[in-house]
Amino acid sequence: MRLFRSVGGAVAGPRLEGRQVFLRSPVERDWRAYADLRTASRAFLEPWEPTWPADALTRDAFQRRLARYEADWRDDAGYSFLVFRREDATMVGGITMSNVRRGVAQDGTLGYWVGEAHAQRGYMTDALLLVVDFSFDHLALHRLEAACLPSNEASQRLLVRCGFAREGFARRYLKIRGEWRDHLLFALLEDDPRQVRPTAASLTRTTV
Repeated sequence: MRLFRSVGGAVAGPRLEGRQVFLRSPVERDWRAYADLRTASRAFLEPWEPTWPADALTRDAFQRRLARYEADWRDDAGYSFLVFRREDATMVGGITMSNVRRGVAQDGTLGYWVGEAHAQRGYMTDALLLVVDFSFDHLALHRLEAACLPSNEASQRLLVRCGFAREGFARRYLKIRGEWRDHLLFALLEDDPRQVRPTAASLTRTTV
């Protein structure tokens, strides 16, 4: 099943429809909304993320990001989505399934962020459930992994709510804000019980 197409130099993947949000691959015209949302949420996001480059929110940096996403989709190495509120198509965050490994592993790593104004509204729960279904049902992965800082209780609750189980503790696992930080490790297998899907959830094609 080929889920990637290139249209005018942009990623064209499937559009995932949930109860509260829809997900689609990013395109160049998303830059301003992306930059504005990340700027407004900087203090909220920075404690949990790698150090932001000086040009992190420039148009050029966003275009480089799009090129990397396109290569990842084409090579079956990763799948990145922006998250939009269904009622008005407002961008609320992003979610990525990266480090896809085939062969005997068949797994990938999840990462996500939500704008401060849109946190604690159920949007990322909806988005994560959509990507779980996409990963298992359309990419035929066996295992999804995620890691979060021990102090990030909101992320831990999100993962548990979506069926992930805590599997371990990794010392100095990822560099966050310039420091190697311990992380909690979570995973979900394709045959683990999954949360009941919202009735509106669906996957459709889009050329965005």
